[in-house]
Amino acid sequence: MLKFKVLKICEKSLARRGVITTSHGEIETPIFMPVGTAGSVKSLSVEDLKGCEAKIILGNTYHLYLRPGCDVISHVKGLHKFMNWDRSILTDSGGFQFFSLAKLAKFRDEGVTFQSHIDGSSHTFTPEKAIEIQVTFGSDIMMSLDWCIGHPATKAQSMEALKKTTQWAKRGLHFWKESYNSLNSLFAIVQGGMYKELRQISAEQLIELDFPGYAVGGLSVGEPTDLMYEIASHTVPLLPYNKPRYVMGVGTPENLVEMVGMGVDMFDCVMPSRNARNGQLFTEQGTINISNSKFRLDTDPIDINCNCYTCQNYSRAYLRHLYKSRELLAYRLNTIHNLHFYLNLMKQIRESIDNGYFLDFKAQFKSRLSS
Repeated sequence: MLKFKVLKICEKSLARRGVITTSHGEIETPIFMPVGTAGSVKSLSVEDLKGCEAKIILGNTYHLYLRPGCDVISHVKGLHKFMNWDRSILTDSGGFQFFSLAKLAKFRDEGVTFQSHIDGSSHTFTPEKAIEIQVTFGSDIMMSLDWCIGHPATKAQSMEALKKTTQWAKRGLHFWKESYNSLNSLFAIVQGGMYKELRQISAEQLIELDFPGYAVGGLSVGEPTDLMYEIASHTVPLLPYNKPRYVMGVGTPENLVEMVGMGVDMFDCVMPSRNARNGQLFTEQGTINISNSKFRLDTDPIDINCNCYTCQNYSRAYLRHLYKSRELLAYRLNTIHNLHFYLNLMKQIRESIDNGYFLDFKAQFKSRLSS
């Protein structure tokens, strides 16, 4: 069972330092979780991930359920052994995939019926089945099945998603408690669209159920950044102080720094790995596009202040050559750098909270990006 402890709070913001303990080790928070959609973070080995100091990664329940399937993962005794990862794993519920693949999904009181994007076969996820699948995977942290909606959405649509999410959370929690005596922990997901009063209702209803942790879903779904911040800053402080707070699917380095100040403990996003495959690399001065011709003769590393494997060994000129030549090595080296950047950013944030200068760190971070 998961344990969480707040170690320190920033005096002039809601930023906080903590530690999550699962059966696979300790995770210092705030933390960023690399996304391993199909049981791997694209282009990286688990050794690469450990080199970036990743302590927890995210697996995708929808994709892993369809391929390789629960029978395969059960046969090898769980996702940890299947991918040779001995640290923590969080798996989502599939809710976001049903949102993003909406043409193939139908939402009912029972759950979600959908067609596989792989072969067109029909499947149904209920709140109970979502838990059953994630227990089969052996996830350290499981997510309740939720109804995620995009932006814009009416208040009526947002209320409907809220009601379904709460009902499904109750059913999933009951099933988990009644059916399993496991080391897994289950998080609930707050919905409610871009309506503060609905977010408050959702949070209050879920808090009454006493989950081990709470997430804020339905952000970064097409809304402007200012609105995302407004809803997050309203919602996150509503969540229990003594339990992990997770904002799902967010985001840019700027998003992470801003939302840590709201009291967020956990983040995930495909951005560092996806952008790496598109040649966009993160530095302390902002992003660069490695395909740019100005890097053709550039012998500097991506970031002179970075100590990742890529920056310690390869030049911008070589990385540009690999990327322009479509060499597979480009994706690995770029992804190592971007994930290291994200995880090192979180480490710097934790140190700034520990030592009482988070707000100064935040101001300096923004200043570097705007200079």
